[in-house]
Amino acid sequence: MTEPILKTKNICMSFDGLKAVTDFTLEIMPNELVGLIGPNGAGKTTTFNILTGVYAPTEGEYIFNGEKVKEGETYKLVRNGMARTFQNIRLFKNLTVLQNVLVAQNFNMKYGFLSGTLRFPRFWKEERLAEEKALDLLEIFELKEFAHYKAGSLPYGEQRKLEIARAMATNPKLLLLDEPAAGMNPNETEELMETIKLIREKFDIAILLIEHDMNLVLGICERLLVLDHGNLIAEGEPKEVVNNKAVITAYLGEVEEDDEEEGVLE
Repeated sequence: MTEPILKTKNICMSFDGLKAVTDFTLEIMPNELVGLIGPNGAGKTTTFNILTGVYAPTEGEYIFNGEKVKEGETYKLVRNGMARTFQNIRLFKNLTVLQNVLVAQNFNMKYGFLSGTLRFPRFWKEERLAEEKALDLLEIFELKEFAHYKAGSLPYGEQRKLEIARAMATNPKLLLLDEPAAGMNPNETEELMETIKLIREKFDIAILLIEHDMNLVLGICERLLVLDHGNLIAEGEPKEVVNNKAVITAYLGEVEEDDEEEGVLE
């Protein structure tokens, strides 16, 4: 039986006695595409920070790819197969598009300090292989023609794709996307949906995303989890979840029965 790539059990997170996340339990299977949604202040970002090792949970257990996660060990998570993007794009804007992807491969380089300093043959071989891989990734994401452009000169939608391409350069088994459609227009969002589908099909990885754009969420996610005030209030197939009374109330407050029947979040 296939084991989950990510598993949390009764995760709680408190700040000065205030609970931001309560009893959060989640399993993500290899190659699964899951969405985490909820109104503003629901605890989504705190949950993401727990999952990426920024915070250690106050209570509960968190296992990724067979290993227990500890606070501040984000580098170990990357080595173990996790990658993430951020709501606010964090590219090296003064570096080229190619250099941004190459940076993500540094921890995979197999030459040592001496070889790197004296430029032994192994150094040049590793650097050549890294550049070939980076260019292959840029081609997959339709960014190869911009390889030698400064990253900051790209249009917003292309910068978002570059951030995802850079994350993929670490060879992840699980990709976490933090509001990838933030700031995008409808055309860019549509293109992003196709990019996420491509990643899933091409690289056979699991994806967890936080997103407010319900068209994107309903268009690509197989399963949704909904947080409200740090509590998991619903989980299941997207169409069922967005018509759940507790979910509608969390987003819109109390609604009339007629509105509930129509599925006001769709």
